[in-house]
Amino acid sequence: MALRFVIIGGGPGGHAAATHAAKLGAEVTVIERDVIGGAAHLWDCIPSKAMIATGSSLHQVNDSEQMGLTDVVAHLDFDALRDRIQSIEQRLEGQVTQLLESQGVRVLRGTGRMVGPHEVVADTADGEVRLEADAILLSTGSRPRIPEWAEPDGDRILTTRDAYPPKELPEHLIVIGSGVTGVEFVHMFTAFGCRVTLIVSRQQVLPQKDPEVAAALEHEFVNRGVKLFMGARAEGIERTEDGGVRVACDDGRVATGSHALLAIGSIPNSEGLGCEAAGVEVNDWGYIDNNHHLQTNVPHIYVAGDLSGRLPLSSVASMQGRKIAEHVMGLHTREHRHLDYDKAASAIFTEPEIADVGLAEADAFAEGRKIRVTKVPFSTTAKALINNAPRGFVKILSDPATGVVLGGSIVGRHAAELISVIALAVTAGLKVEDIVDSLLVHPSLAEALAEAAD
Repeated sequence: MALRFVIIGGGPGGHAAATHAAKLGAEVTVIERDVIGGAAHLWDCIPSKAMIATGSSLHQVNDSEQMGLTDVVAHLDFDALRDRIQSIEQRLEGQVTQLLESQGVRVLRGTGRMVGPHEVVADTADGEVRLEADAILLSTGSRPRIPEWAEPDGDRILTTRDAYPPKELPEHLIVIGSGVTGVEFVHMFTAFGCRVTLIVSRQQVLPQKDPEVAAALEHEFVNRGVKLFMGARAEGIERTEDGGVRVACDDGRVATGSHALLAIGSIPNSEGLGCEAAGVEVNDWGYIDNNHHLQTNVPHIYVAGDLSGRLPLSSVASMQGRKIAEHVMGLHTREHRHLDYDKAASAIFTEPEIADVGLAEADAFAEGRKIRVTKVPFSTTAKALINNAPRGFVKILSDPATGVVLGGSIVGRHAAELISVIALAVTAGLKVEDIVDSLLVHPSLAEALAEAAD
C-alpha cells in the first residue's frame, strides 16, 4: 500500500512536498483553507512585487529623457493595476492546482486539524473528511502581526494584506516598520507619487542588513522626499476628525497622514492545528521546533515554511517541502545535502534593488573573523551606463587564505538576479578565481561580479 501523506497548508512548502512525494509514489492529500499556492505567497509576496514592478516602470518611463526620449509621460491606472494583480494571482493559483492534479494529489478545500498522531480531519463545505496518515506535514504559514495598540479597519489603518493594493491610493502613507516589507512599501508608494513617512525603531532601516546597504537605501528615500522618524517606536494609532490618521511614537513625535500601514512582522498560524492532540510541541512564540530533517518531536510529523521558524522566504519553504518529501519517502539514506539556511539568498525589491547571501561583513567583524572584502561600483560597468542605472555596487567576501567565496551583497538594478551567481559560489564552495576565470557576457552587469572577485 502506498504511503499516506497528508499536508495541511498548500503554500510553497506544502505544494512542493506534495508534488515531489506524489512523483515518488506516495498517496498525497493537501488541505488548504485559503488559496492553493499559499496566502502569504499569493496574497502578500506576489502582489507586492507586481506593484513594485508597475512603480518601477512608471519611474523609468517618466525618467526616459535621460535615455534620449522626449515627451514620454505615464500615469498610474489604479483599477488596471488591481486587475493585473488579480489576474496574476489567479493564473499562479491555477498553475499550482493543475500541477497537483496532474500528479494525482487529492486537494481538499477547508481547514485541517490533527485529532491524533496519525489522524487528520478536514472541515470542508461538504462536511467533515477523516484521513489516516503515515506522515503529516504542517505548513500553514503566518499572518500579519497586529500590536495591542492598533486596530486595523481595512480603510485607513491597514495591515500589509489590506494594501495589495489598498482601496484607494494614499495621499500620505505612514509606514510603521522598516524591515524588508516596510521598505518595499515605501518604495512602491513613493513610485506611485504618494507622500510617505517611515517610522524606524532603530537607527537604520533594515536593521539586520549591512549598514552600507542600508545607508544606500536611506539616501534614496531622502531623495524621494520620504520623511524618516529614526529611533522612534510607534505606540498608538487613531483616526482623526478630518478622516486621516495620527501615529504617536514613544519619543513624543507624532506622524499624521491619510493612511497608516503596519509592517511589523508576522505570527505563525499554529492555532487550531490539533498539535496537543497529536503530541506536537509548540514553542512560546507559536512556532513548531524541528530538526535538520524538519521533523517535529513526533518523527512522522513535519513542519515547513513560516511555521518552522526558519527563514520566512518562499524559496526556502519550497526547498523544505522538497527535502521533506524525500525524507518521508526514505531517500535520506542516500548521499544528500542538508539545508544550510546561512547560505540562502534573499532580495529586497526596492529602488535600488538589494540582495545578499552568505556571511555578512558586519557579522564577520563582530566575530573577529579575517575576511577579504572587495567592492566594485556599477558605475564602472558599460551596461549600467547603457541602462542609465549606475547606482549601486557589488561586494564579495572571501577567505583571504583559500579564496573561497563566503558571501556577498549587491545594491542596484537586477540585484536579485545577479546574486544567484554569488549564491552558487557560496553553496558550492567555489573560489573567487572561479568567478574571475569565467568568460562572462560583455556588456553585462555580471561583469561587476568578476571585477569584485578579482
